[in-house]
Amino acid sequence: IFGLFFALARISKNKVLNTISWTYIWVFRGTPLLLQILVIYFTLPSVGIRLNAFMSGIIALSLNSAAYLAEIIRAAILSIDKGQMEASKALGFSYYQAMFKIIIPQSYRRLIPPVGNEAIMLLKDSSLVSTMGITELLRTSRIMVNSNGDSIYYAIAAVIYLFFTTIFTVIFQKLEAKYSVYE
Repeated sequence: IFGLFFALARISKNKVLNTISWTYIWVFRGTPLLLQILVIYFTLPSVGIRLNAFMSGIIALSLNSAAYLAEIIRAAILSIDKGQMEASKALGFSYYQAMFKIIIPQSYRRLIPPVGNEAIMLLKDSSLVSTMGITELLRTSRIMVNSNGDSIYYAIAAVIYLFFTTIFTVIFQKLEAKYSVYE
């Protein structure tokens, strides 16, 4: 939802919305995710916003992913032929009706592969929240290895990550096949 909002703001003719969106995307795509996680976790309490490590991690991952999704969505929307918007306007659609009933639905097929990649990256990037002490898969593996010296737990973690990324890949391949019927 945030990605769509920032994508639409980015292609908007409204200079204020466009500038805010551009700045947001520039900051979150231009800085490392680990830095974003640490800034949210350690800096927000100094301005009176107290969040636990889990919420800080979710917020950082969400804000980062939304910036990438905004650019993915923006590119998909801009890839639709301009004639579609012109035809929509000729039929009496407002700009927003044309976007939500004609342009954006046509962009779905083009969105599927990069959104799938972003979902997989988000899954893997979630391991970075362990820097705040959240016990996620990779940190659990590290704890197990440190407690008994058996590095098999890293292999188990790799298999679990591969399992989930395979599920994501299959889901997005099926969606891509479903929507490619219309092209």
